[in-house]
Amino acid sequence: MLKKISACFSLLVMLTTAPVVAQAAKTDKKPVETSPEETYELLNLFGEVLERAKTSYVDEVSDEQLIQSAINGMLISLDPHSSYMDGKDFKYMSEQTKGKFGGLGIEVTMESGVVKIVSPLDDTPAFKAGLKPGDYIVNIDGESVVGMSLNDAVDKMRGKIGSKVKLTIRRFNQKPFDVTIKREEIKIQTVKSNIKSEDVVYVRITSFSDDTDKMVEKAVKDAKKKLKGKLKGIVLDIRNNPGGLLDQAVSVSDLFLDQGEIVSTRSRNEEDTVKYNAEKGDIAEGLPIVVIVNDGSASASEIVAGALQDHKRAIILGEKTFGKGSVQTVIPLGKHGAMRLTTARYYTPSGRSIQVKGIEPDVAVKPAKVEEIESPFELSEGEYNNALKNETEEKTDAEKQKKAKAEKEELSKDYQLARAIDLVRAMGIYEQGKNQK
Repeated sequence: MLKKISACFSLLVMLTTAPVVAQAAKTDKKPVETSPEETYELLNLFGEVLERAKTSYVDEVSDEQLIQSAINGMLISLDPHSSYMDGKDFKYMSEQTKGKFGGLGIEVTMESGVVKIVSPLDDTPAFKAGLKPGDYIVNIDGESVVGMSLNDAVDKMRGKIGSKVKLTIRRFNQKPFDVTIKREEIKIQTVKSNIKSEDVVYVRITSFSDDTDKMVEKAVKDAKKKLKGKLKGIVLDIRNNPGGLLDQAVSVSDLFLDQGEIVSTRSRNEEDTVKYNAEKGDIAEGLPIVVIVNDGSASASEIVAGALQDHKRAIILGEKTFGKGSVQTVIPLGKHGAMRLTTARYYTPSGRSIQVKGIEPDVAVKPAKVEEIESPFELSEGEYNNALKNETEEKTDAEKQKKAKAEKEELSKDYQLARAIDLVRAMGIYEQGKNQK
């Protein structure tokens, strides 16, 4: 069974297992440049600073508060994704992995001392309020986030279901503005699917949590059954997907691959390198696949995009991805909470590290809105009075017409999705033509 290592700094979906903790402990080594004597001297320095802060700080402060802050400071100084979680934060995280909790529904990270939104999750209060990837949260209920830890900022955004929180947002090329959002119970359905253009299955993955692979597999199988051999291809939408569980990213990739490496993780010690390989069996049976990505596609999403791109199994369409190529392990610390530690980097099958660089799409498509231009002076044959009817024309169901109109309106608002559907249908027609020769 694959180890459940979190491949994303996710405040909403993150799990760990005992083997991961054991592995992290195994690879922990003392820095070779520091002697035991120097280490003891530095620990004495820490004790002296702790005592001085406790006795001389302007306000009374507890040992627990000082020590926890020191631990968190140590971890966040390593990289933006390592941190300390006290008992309350760890409890929150454990509850969130069950897929139901109270909050706003945003994935965040800390950047330049403020909270940066990686992605709002679909159909959550944050999504409905119009928050976007790349937005910065600078104030929470009027209090500046500068100086806060990420855990503290997240804690302030959580609260009782139905209560409200006011966020001050900085967005590129705009003045700061306030958004008041009502907290809701967040129930995460990580996979949604439907049929587009009558012969393409659209699968939207919002994050990688338990059973995401099973839901994707079911969506594809249901579409194949419904369309009875008429399925032309698959559009896999992982835009604004901040990541999640590494084993789920591997499993979803494996659904569409027959063989070869999916991803490898490399820690500080070369002997701890782990390679994840595909097992035989492509549920799409070679049908064309287009994967839509953007700058909110991070971590586990980038594993899927990178694997399918390197194996030339899918066309990647959209914008360059977020560029997070590190793996975090959550290590429980008994009654004192847990630590989230970056323990490895991951690499795509071709050996690429996408840290900072991200995945470049094969077909670059920026978001755009398509508007149909109608001319009042051009008429079709059917618009003339007393025009002859087409005797071979089948009667069109009114509900079908209504559905087609709604889909047309949807695609006019989502240019990337429209182009992905066009591309996968074109690939399907091309492959069908080759097979008939």
